Order: sequence, then C-alpha cells, then structure tokens
Amino acid sequence: MSFTLHNYVLSGNCYKIRLMASLLNVTYESIAVDFHPGQEHKSEPLLQLNPAGTLPVLTTTDGTVLTETQAMLVWLAQQHDPSNSWWPVHSKPQITRVVQWLGFASRLTATVGELRLHSMLNKPVNVTAVKTGAKVVLRELESHLTEQRINNLQWLTGDTPTVADIACFPYTALSPDAGIEHDDYPAIRRWLHRLRSLPGFITMPGIYELHELRKPDGYTVSDATL
Repeated sequence: MSFTLHNYVLSGNCYKIRLMASLLNVTYESIAVDFHPGQEHKSEPLLQLNPAGTLPVLTTTDGTVLTETQAMLVWLAQQHDPSNSWWPVHSKPQITRVVQWLGFASRLTATVGELRLHSMLNKPVNVTAVKTGAKVVLRELESHLTEQRINNLQWLTGDTPTVADIACFPYTALSPDAGIEHDDYPAIRRWLHRLRSLPGFITMPGIYELHELRKPDGYTVSDATL
C-alpha cells in the first residue's frame, strides 16, 4: 500500500520514516512542509489531518491517517516486511521489548530532540533540566547496549534490528546538534556505526554516511559521530 509523508527535512521524527522506507525499499510521495520559519504544520489544512499540529503525518491510499511516528514505523513494517523481522510478531517476548523501546524513543524526542530545537531554532526550554534528562536517557541506552554486547547481541531487542532501533537512532545520532557529543558513549558509537552499515541506509543533515567518517579502530576513537 502506498503512502504520502508530510515531511520536514531537518526533523528527526520525519527522518525515521524516510529511513525505514529506504531500508524496506518502499517508494512514497513526500510533501515538504515549511516547519520553520513558516509554521505550515500549524496551518488549517494540516491541522485538519493532525489536530496536534506535529510532524510527520502519514496518509495512505485507503484513507488512513497516522500522526504518531512510532505507529508509522510499525505500519511500514507490517505492510512492507514479509519476513516479519522489523516487527517480530513471531516472538511475543521480543515484541514486548520492541514496544518498550518505542516508548523509550519518545523520551529521546522529549529530551535530546527538545534540546536540539533549542540549539538550532532557539525554542524556549529549561536548558538545565532538559539537558540533564537527555544525558539520563543516553546513559540508559549506553548501559543497555553494553549489556547486549556482553550477551553477544548487537541490537536493542535481539540479534537483528527492529523498528525499535530505527525509532531510537535519529535523536541519538543527532545529540551533537544539542551539544551532547558521543565521546563518553562507546556502545552507542558502535550501534550507530552498525545502523549506518545497513543496506538501504540514507542520511539527513547532521547524520553522515560511513564513507564520510573516520574508520573506527576497535570503536575506541574519540569521534562524536561513531
């Protein structure tokens, strides 16, 4: 089933959908929205689609309208991944873990994402509180990925990537835009590198392809993007 994405190129949440579609080799229509400075996402036509006035908005050919990014990722996996690896319905324990990390992704948006909006677009926030929250969630992610590695698992919920990894990837990778570098998070750097290595990976401003980066030497280089 085809879809249309109301899209802003600098949005980490919009990028999640573009990235998931690329990994699944799915074509779609993209409609650019003037988020800043135009505030087009608050215009009447878009508010009719999404009264919350947020991006992205996904509409399908059968009239479905999705306004929550994590739901869009699940919809894409359900519609376009016959292997059921991105949304692993064959494993109840793993699907529970995936849902948990989809919730965690919302915490990344509310902390790292908000701090990034402050840094880039001067959005008013309590910088001290939001930056503290951002560091807390990144430490949680670092701890989990470290534990996964001890258990010989490379991804958030198992030995293959799922929509949970895609949901958590953008705002983790974009944290330097918010003034939080990755030097203190080696497990996160390894995970970001693995995601960039996936067939079909695409970039957005602030997130680069592997060939643009220094090759990691045992993932111990102090590099904000690895």
